[in-house]
Amino acid sequence: MRIIGCDLHARQQTLAMFDTVTGEVVTRTLMHEGHEVREFYSELPRPVLVGIEAIGPMQWFLDLLEELGIECQVGDAAKIRAAEPRKQKHDRRDAELILKLLVEKRFPAIWRPSKEQLDLRVLLLHRHHWVRLRTQVQNALQAIALAHGLRRGPGLWSHDGKQRLHSCLCHRTPRVDGARSRPCIEAWPRRSKT
Repeated sequence: MRIIGCDLHARQQTLAMFDTVTGEVVTRTLMHEGHEVREFYSELPRPVLVGIEAIGPMQWFLDLLEELGIECQVGDAAKIRAAEPRKQKHDRRDAELILKLLVEKRFPAIWRPSKEQLDLRVLLLHRHHWVRLRTQVQNALQAIALAHGLRRGPGLWSHDGKQRLHSCLCHRTPRVDGARSRPCIEAWPRRSKT
């Protein structure tokens, strides 16, 4: 089995690789340009365990390892840093520390969401964006109505309220084209289904 401590950065990664059969430790730096990373990991004999610190741009690397069938553990960066008495950072030393923690079974692994959970999170954030946008437009239309003396509260979104808002926009605001404002007013508010 090969155990790899990986200090992952945006442009490169530094590896400290331990072969449990021979006891050999190899240190190497891989650049993320081209196919160097994919070729290196795909040529490794299985089984392989890779450990990395949790950083922002790591999802592409996790996806690659999953695609290649390589087990990967993501560790808590603060706890990894606390395991090192020296405060000076160095890529090779960081990779060796991650390797040491993996070999000694002291690696502070954190929970990672599944791909389905990540996809759901993206959909929820997208929905949240549209709900905020709808609220902003409603608030702006409400402010326009109040500025023109139309005080209807939630009734502004009824059929009668929308007609009064449209007539208010067409007759009192010369810069608004009535033909273009009607579809916008008719469309608000359409509530998103939960």
